[in-house]
Amino acid sequence: MTNIKLLDCTLRDGGYINDWNFGSHTINDIMTKLVESGVDYVEVGFLRDCDYNSDKALFNNCAEIANILPENRGKTRFTAMALHNKYSDDKLEPYDGTTIDAIRITFHDYDIDEGLAYIRRVMDKGYKVFVNPINIMGYTDEMILKLLEKVNALQPYAFSIVDTFGSMMKEDLQRIYSLIEHNLSKNIVIGLHLHENLALSYSLAQDFIAMKASDRECVIDASMLGMGRSPGNLCMELIMDYMNKKQSGHYDVNPVLDGIDDHIARLKQIEPWGYNTAYAISAKYNLHRNYAEFLLDKGRLRAKQINQILGSVEAHKKTAYDQAYIEKLYQDYQNHAVDDTDAMRQLAQVLGGRNCLILAPGASILEEKASIDAYIARENPVVLSANFVPEGYAADYVFCCNAMRFETILGRKQTPKLIVTSNLLEMCTEENVCGPEILGINYVDLSFDGKEVVDNSVIMLIRLLKKLDVTRVSLAGFDGYRVDHSTNYVADYMASQHTKGEEENRKIRGYMGQLQGQMEIQYLTKSLYVQEKNF
Repeated sequence: MTNIKLLDCTLRDGGYINDWNFGSHTINDIMTKLVESGVDYVEVGFLRDCDYNSDKALFNNCAEIANILPENRGKTRFTAMALHNKYSDDKLEPYDGTTIDAIRITFHDYDIDEGLAYIRRVMDKGYKVFVNPINIMGYTDEMILKLLEKVNALQPYAFSIVDTFGSMMKEDLQRIYSLIEHNLSKNIVIGLHLHENLALSYSLAQDFIAMKASDRECVIDASMLGMGRSPGNLCMELIMDYMNKKQSGHYDVNPVLDGIDDHIARLKQIEPWGYNTAYAISAKYNLHRNYAEFLLDKGRLRAKQINQILGSVEAHKKTAYDQAYIEKLYQDYQNHAVDDTDAMRQLAQVLGGRNCLILAPGASILEEKASIDAYIARENPVVLSANFVPEGYAADYVFCCNAMRFETILGRKQTPKLIVTSNLLEMCTEENVCGPEILGINYVDLSFDGKEVVDNSVIMLIRLLKKLDVTRVSLAGFDGYRVDHSTNYVADYMASQHTKGEEENRKIRGYMGQLQGQMEIQYLTKSLYVQEKNF
């Protein structure tokens, strides 16, 4: 029998997708199916200081875990993970052989000694321990060797190669594995945890199997359908099949496929994971994935712009995520100051004192077009659209602050007058801008209110109109973000790269409440930002 084992981390790493709220039935059924598949280890979730909820794969102690383990465990062993600074080991009972068999413990390169001391205390309670240092790619060879000396002194059950930021390539794996193989005690198992940033996890797993020493026991992590914090993990169904074909494996893939059909596929539809260019770029620079996610959440940047911003992250900021830092990089990138005095004067002459209608790109401008047309005929407002050229409407101005949307406007033979924020002006050339002169407005003056940055296009446009002494604004197509992303926009190409939902709606409701206290704003179409239409 092969000395390569498989560990399923669907319930633990996959929990980043749904806040570990799988539901008790799903948790039990996933574990049952994994036992039926013959997988060697199942990671049931996190040990964490939390309020226990039977629907979540988060636990305060092993007694809570014991309640959800299947009666028939076959040959499968069970583990849980603990972050040493997020779980008090005082809560951990001494090992009695009735619950989990091992605990996987993580730490950063800046708190190695604290992590190893924590591991010693857990081992003293009788548990097998996997040592999982975060971001092995951030370690120099010298750092790895020093860490291995300390690990050898501890004699844990296993030591894992954890490619936290998904930046590992074959040559990196060969170098790191060679260091570990030749310097780690032979009785310590080597683990491997891969991520899908560069779409290499399946390939690297095969490389690892080929390069490992024949006498070393190893454990490879994977999850059903690769479920895990975006962009995801090695797919369990793939590595099981590979092990069966190439390593005389004993796994039954069918229960895993059933688990995917019954539980995992629907979760991926709600909150997708998988290869994404932004996460590939973060891996390229070996950055904390949250930097890429922050920029994706903006929904306003092209991949090449994300590349430029992430490429400017300083070395000492790469591994520990700093939201204030990336926000400043983003704002510095977006704000190219211009003298907008003339543009503001021209707009004030046209818009000052007028009733203005903002067309946002929500699907309701098609669904409720008749009532919008009637309003335009009756009130004769100045019509401004936000980040798109509306079909079937005669817009007087198009306001642009989003590079992805602006690129779809450039090159049109005819466009309304353009109001463009300063972060986009360098995209404008004589070849791709046809029609009237562009009015450039400082980006930061509209996105920053003195307290925080808000770069929603409609909010920014309303702020511009307020600066121009417009006192009455009507909104159409400002629908809000729905669970069914296909219904959010008037056209499919407008959908953001990243999922937005009720949290974004809540923020915008708050901003709109502030603006409604300063000027008259009415909604002409249905919107999640108000309870009902108010016209």
